Amino acid sequence: MYRRCCFYFQKGVVVYLRYLDSQDLVSSAGLKHTLPKEGPSWEAVQKRKRMSVTNLSPADPLSGLLPSGTGKARRERSKVVCSPVTDKDSDSVLALLVVECDALTPEEHSYLTFFENQLLVSYKRLSRTVRWSPLVNGEKQVDDKSILQLCADLHDADSETLQLKLLSYIAEMTKASAGYILFVDTDCKEMFCQVIGERVLSHEWRFPIGNFEGCYGKLLVTKMPLQLCDMTKEEQEELEKYLGLHLRSLLCVPLLSPLTQQVVAVMCMVNKMAGKVFAQEDVAAINYCFQFTAAMLHSALALAKARRQQSQTQALLSIARNLFTHIDDLTTLLQEIMQEAKILTNAERCSVFLMEKETNELVAKVFDGDTQAGTESAAAEVRIPGNQGIAGHVATTGHVLNIEKAYEHPLFYRKIDELTGFKTRNILCFPIKDRAGEVIGVAELCNKILGSAFTKVDEDIATTFSIYCCISIVNSLLYKKVQEAQQRSKLSNELMIYHMQVTTEEVAQLAEMRIPPPEFFNKKFSSFSFTPRVISYADTPLAVLTMFEDMGFITKFRINKTYLCRFILMVRKGYRDPPYHNWSHAFAVCHFCYIMYKNLDLPKYLDDIELLALFVACLSHDIDHRGTTNSFQIASDSVLAALYSSAGSVLERHHLTQTMAILNTDGCNIFQSMGNTNYQRTLDLISYIILSTDLAHHLRIMEELKKMSQAGYAKGNPGHHKLLLSLLITSCDLSDQTKDWNTAKRIAEMIYQEFFKQGDLEKSLGRDPLLMMDREKACIPELQIGFLESIALPVYSLLAKFFPAARVMVDVMQKNRQMWKKMKGRVKKMDVVTGTAMDSLLATDADESSSNGSNSEPATQL
Repeated sequence: MYRRCCFYFQKGVVVYLRYLDSQDLVSSAGLKHTLPKEGPSWEAVQKRKRMSVTNLSPADPLSGLLPSGTGKARRERSKVVCSPVTDKDSDSVLALLVVECDALTPEEHSYLTFFENQLLVSYKRLSRTVRWSPLVNGEKQVDDKSILQLCADLHDADSETLQLKLLSYIAEMTKASAGYILFVDTDCKEMFCQVIGERVLSHEWRFPIGNFEGCYGKLLVTKMPLQLCDMTKEEQEELEKYLGLHLRSLLCVPLLSPLTQQVVAVMCMVNKMAGKVFAQEDVAAINYCFQFTAAMLHSALALAKARRQQSQTQALLSIARNLFTHIDDLTTLLQEIMQEAKILTNAERCSVFLMEKETNELVAKVFDGDTQAGTESAAAEVRIPGNQGIAGHVATTGHVLNIEKAYEHPLFYRKIDELTGFKTRNILCFPIKDRAGEVIGVAELCNKILGSAFTKVDEDIATTFSIYCCISIVNSLLYKKVQEAQQRSKLSNELMIYHMQVTTEEVAQLAEMRIPPPEFFNKKFSSFSFTPRVISYADTPLAVLTMFEDMGFITKFRINKTYLCRFILMVRKGYRDPPYHNWSHAFAVCHFCYIMYKNLDLPKYLDDIELLALFVACLSHDIDHRGTTNSFQIASDSVLAALYSSAGSVLERHHLTQTMAILNTDGCNIFQSMGNTNYQRTLDLISYIILSTDLAHHLRIMEELKKMSQAGYAKGNPGHHKLLLSLLITSCDLSDQTKDWNTAKRIAEMIYQEFFKQGDLEKSLGRDPLLMMDREKACIPELQIGFLESIALPVYSLLAKFFPAARVMVDVMQKNRQMWKKMKGRVKKMDVVTGTAMDSLLATDADESSSNGSNSEPATQL
């Protein structure tokens, strides 16, 4: 590359070009000299400044560089001027001017400076020309046929094979024992090597060039070749360790991109054969070869990079799948995170800290895959302040911290190494952030394996990996919260079930009783006119057993009597004691289902499982009712609303949940004798029927019910079965409205007591209740008339279309409506408006009710 150039200035002036930035000088006469290691010439080169000496001694090494030589007489008081030609970009001396004269005038000094500048420009131009020119001294240094053959051989897709072929060729051309190529990774600010001689490295040899320090860093700046003498002793020893051989000679040639003129790679040849040193011809041969092979090598490297990125992506996806399978155990998850992080970055150790917001501390229970609690001597967890040390700094700033030399970093706490005996060389610490960018944890990797330090590639991998860490950790923490919530819910359910538990004596007492016939309770027990509320609270469980027996369910489904008794008693205990939605209401509803079975011939329309599900759903459809409406639960942000509001029908879903909880209690599963198919179908039907008790659901399907009544019921149509079950459960739920006037009036009193309690509660919360729940505004007769006309009568009118025998209930309701109208007229005469003032009206004697028919039992038993 360095072609000899000679410029004669005048007699007494000689130009020496410095050869390959070494101590060798080539004069304008083509003679080789060695730069003296002392005297004015050495001082001029070292200080990069013009030096002069008077009466130079013949013994001075500089005398050998003078134009007059050492053997000729020199005039007295003659001066010798040594002027270095320095490239300011690379801070290297390219040439040395030696002038022998009496004295230099200011004009000659200026002319000499001008000459140096011209020499510098010419040298650079010539250097670039030589670097990229195939001709050196007018002759080709490389055989074109061999170059073409090399290019033909470079068809491999992987860069390692290409490098092996290229290194073999250049080693042969330059008579080198071995070689290697250093590639420049500008993204990571690193250099890396994949092949040394005939050996493909199992792991890339990478080292940073961030500050352009060291011999390779300077080479990237100067873009000039370097030899073994340009390296420090430490650099030589480190290189010998990587190469695995003793260095006698070395030539490192920067390969420049023709487009950017930046160094893209460095071709390095080691140990010139026959004990020789590398020369300018070797540099020219390498550059000439690179002109033909650069494109293929660049493409192979780009392909290798793409494959490496694809491999990293696949590895990260595999890691993500692995991490997400361990979200059920945070400790195991953290162990997996640390193990995967070490594999991805080739680190020796890893620690993961989680940020605890309450205390602003970083907490670690796992170190390098070992749970601290696993050893007796270790603490259960390690806590460090969230703003101290390397991990604290990363947690505070949210930025990756890559420390090449740990012991030189001010944040490193070396006492831990002293206690454990572990030697920390370098550290890569990265934050784990959530979607909002908030740091939830920190991972700290120690000691890069097969490398001097963690690289920019490691930083990028760690940053990407941290996203998967965050997702898995956040999900694990959420999963833990869900588990804790489920456990709390389970405990609450167990507590509730415990308080709902009935004693063994109660169950045994009921189970030992003979099941009486319906007439035992009342001659009209199976008729629509009977009011079930007259049966005492204590007798209701036995009455339910009677209905189960009379409908044939106990025999058909082989229901265990003890289980059935326990189920009935637990359901009864599961009801609270609001004025209306209590056990008496549940008993009345299931009794109406029984009398429909007895009087409307339901088995012709529904199968046995549907009828059983309907009866059981009637019994438990309002279990644990709170005496408030769905809208109130939602508006008050109650616990029930939080659980069920997204699906709608808040209370109905709670009733269903409680029903299933009782069925799942030991000794309460009355369906245990069923096969799996029938068992699941029964539960599904109960679920559908209980959810259908929401009047909002009834109003939604009203048009479909009307169409079915007009078209006729089709027993083979599953949709008709569901519609009919919805209509039947609504009829059962509103059945109090089909009783005599005295009963209907007392039921209204109970309903509005419950409504007014909710209204009072809403007022205490600063909200305006609905009119029917405001005791100061509600007119009960008017509200009852509206309810009968808009809800109740349409329901039973539809029922009568399917079952003509149900017409009797419509007639009773019509009479009740007339009674409410009379009471409304009385309200107007008395100028009574509010619900509070209507107590006397609701307590009206039974004279008026006698004409509407009533049971012989006293009303006080309601």
